[in-house]
Amino acid sequence: MSVRTQSSEQPAEAAHRAGFACFVGRPNAGKSTLTNALVGQKVAITANQPQTTRHTVRGIVHRPDAQLILVDTPGLHKPRTLLGERLNDVVRTTWAEVDVIGFCLPANEKIGPGDRFIAKELAGIRKTPKVAIVTKTDLVDSKTLAEQLIAIDQLGKELGIEWAEIVPVSAVGSKQVDLLADLLIPLMPEGPALYPEGDLTDEPEQVMIAELIREAALEGVRDELPHSIAVVVEEMLPREDRPADRPLLDIHANVYIERPSQKGIIIGPKGKRLKDVGIKSRKQIEALLGTPVFLDLHVKVAKDWQRDPKQLRKLGF
Repeated sequence: MSVRTQSSEQPAEAAHRAGFACFVGRPNAGKSTLTNALVGQKVAITANQPQTTRHTVRGIVHRPDAQLILVDTPGLHKPRTLLGERLNDVVRTTWAEVDVIGFCLPANEKIGPGDRFIAKELAGIRKTPKVAIVTKTDLVDSKTLAEQLIAIDQLGKELGIEWAEIVPVSAVGSKQVDLLADLLIPLMPEGPALYPEGDLTDEPEQVMIAELIREAALEGVRDELPHSIAVVVEEMLPREDRPADRPLLDIHANVYIERPSQKGIIIGPKGKRLKDVGIKSRKQIEALLGTPVFLDLHVKVAKDWQRDPKQLRKLGF
């Protein structure tokens, strides 16, 4: 078993490589945090509860000799709703289209049925190289980490998966994150850059803005409404009659919940929570777009939207 803990020297005249890597793992395995750490900027939303990523967010890592495009998939899980089934289909479609798959397993949790479920699916994908990434290493001591590395090696042997690498990382402590990129790049095909330098994600701005609002809306209500919130940006328009040096962007967005009883939770006493959501997400949106924003938020009920194909389509799934 080869576990990587330090960078190997690259040959001086290596050909330029560019390709796609995706991180998979059960919900809350640290995939989005890892994407953000590699790209060095916030592109995927991270939240402390499972199942917050619903879109394939690509983060782009630019190197002089390579471009690594990270595809962040939703966590694969046993689906209980139509939304769950659609998310799983997204994952499988993504796996079929990438150059390397990174399987994220947290260092602080023993390998469980959810991990095995994914590993079995991975075992069926023959051609694509697979890298096992042990995340959250900052949360464990060296003995626990060593046990997890051995367990992952065993899991591979048991299911006939040959890990291209096994890499322990801590995205929060920025440990070995660059090393992970160093190891993923040689697995990419040779070729020119696929995106212009300076691009960090190809996610449309409206989707990213909706995700930022959703992340702020989840803050503090995770236990009560973990999956019941969807956000749609209805329109983005520059405010007319503004001087060129003082632009203002008007953004109108709807926060959808599944039941009328959830409205009060999101709005909060005297509208305080919704106001906080607006302030917090507006700051993030302004940082993302580099322009002052007026954010207009409305809470609407879309009854049982996670189970209704028509509503799912309307909300972008």
